[in-house]
This record gives sequence, structure tokens and C-alpha cells, in this order.
Amino acid sequence: MIEMNLALAEQAARAAQAKARELGTPMTVAVVDEAGRLVYTARGDGAGFFSTNTSRAKAVACANFKRSTKELGDLMAKGPSFWTAVGSAVPGELLPSIGAVPITAGGRIIGAIGCGGGTGDQDHECATAGAEAVKR
Repeated sequence: MIEMNLALAEQAARAAQAKARELGTPMTVAVVDEAGRLVYTARGDGAGFFSTNTSRAKAVACANFKRSTKELGDLMAKGPSFWTAVGSAVPGELLPSIGAVPITAGGRIIGAIGCGGGTGDQDHECATAGAEAVKR
């Protein structure tokens, strides 16, 4: 059952954008459902033109591997050949780079939020703020 909807996605994105303003960095936010299908995306003022692609690809990776991209980065360092192969199998679809976290409800993952435009740590902080805003 798909639980991620537009209202939740917008709420998460607004919270992530608010955190970005607090940090003083431009930020693009993408929210996907549990299967990685795009629900909402918004490019922040001043964010790079490709940040819409990278924020979505971060969210897709997070949703499909059921963990933050910060954790995926650690796994990538331990087994880079797998991540190279995944990139070849689904080119442009997954980006295990810091900046996406799962969105949960009732103890299970219903989607993910990916952010891009700041440093990896800023992206992660904004994504976390977005996910926390809709946690229920």
C-alpha cells in the first residue's frame, strides 16, 4: 500500500527548505515513495541546475536500499565494485551520496527525501529535518 502522498511530500520538503534557509544554503528537495517513484521536487532559489537530478537519485537510492545515503556511502567504500555494477544497470537512477534519509510511518519506510545544493552534511541535515517533520 502506498502511503506517501503529495501532502506529506510537500510538508517534508517545506521543513527541509526551512532548515536550508536556517543554514544559509540553497537546497533542492526531492521526495519519493517507498518504491522510489517521484512524488514531489522543488529546486531552491540559487540551487544548481543539476540538483534536481541528484536530489532525486539520492532519494531513490535511499528508498530502494532502505537506509540513509550516509550509510550507503560507508557500504560503497567497503564494496565499490557492487556500486559500479548498480550504476551500470540503472544509469542515472541511484546516487549513494550523502543527503537522503528514509521517511517512516508506523515503524516502516514509506518513502525517502533527498536534498542537494549544500555540502553533504548540510544536505543530510536538511533531509533529516524533512523526514522528522512528517514522522508519525
